Amino acid sequence: MAVLVILPTYNEKENLATLAPAILKIDPQLHLLVVDDNSPDGTGELANEFSLKNPGRVFVLCRSKKQGLGLAYKAGFDWALSRNYDFIVTMDADWSHNPKDIPRLIEASKNYDLVVGSRYLNGVRVLNWPLKRLLLSIFGNFYIRFLTRLPVTDCTSGFQCFRASLLKSIDFQKIKSKGFSFHIELKYRAWKKNFALKEVPIIFSERRLGKPKMKKSIVFEALLLPWRLILWSKF
Repeated sequence: MAVLVILPTYNEKENLATLAPAILKIDPQLHLLVVDDNSPDGTGELANEFSLKNPGRVFVLCRSKKQGLGLAYKAGFDWALSRNYDFIVTMDADWSHNPKDIPRLIEASKNYDLVVGSRYLNGVRVLNWPLKRLLLSIFGNFYIRFLTRLPVTDCTSGFQCFRASLLKSIDFQKIKSKGFSFHIELKYRAWKKNFALKEVPIIFSERRLGKPKMKKSIVFEALLLPWRLILWSKF
């Protein structure tokens, strides 16, 4: 069972320095792909150092400029599928997702096509977030579920494990979302194609180091997305 963890990065050198080794310790057979958007802080260079120290386990895709989370994952998915990985894990590079939860997602993926690490399953499990941001996330997920009927409590979660067969079937290259909405659209397309979705509870923490990359344009994209999905599903 070949498993790849994809980490999209932009100015995450300090976090990557500790996160990459933590991921590699989880399982000696786990592989890591860092997709870096030409970070000016040297994240890509650090990723290349890890790759040299861990040949055959750590890989790097260095892109020419910052192009958004969605395009980073598309590139990562293409890379993974062309190398015949069975399962692909996505997670944030800022320590908001705990690498120790990766085995739980993989284990659940033996029976489901898409497993989501959920902050809101059976309660709220978020640490150290400002109240305003937490309320925005909770409201946003309610808004998305209400309009789309997507049967997931954490529609915006980026901590997920996909079966390769699912990614091959949903034509992810047609997804237009650039920010965290990319994750919403992936889940929606998988659900609409009758793939089996499962949530497992996780504890989500505020990033360890660096500044949040949330922008108003990303939030606006997420607000418009449910209406676009509803229209898309009718054709």
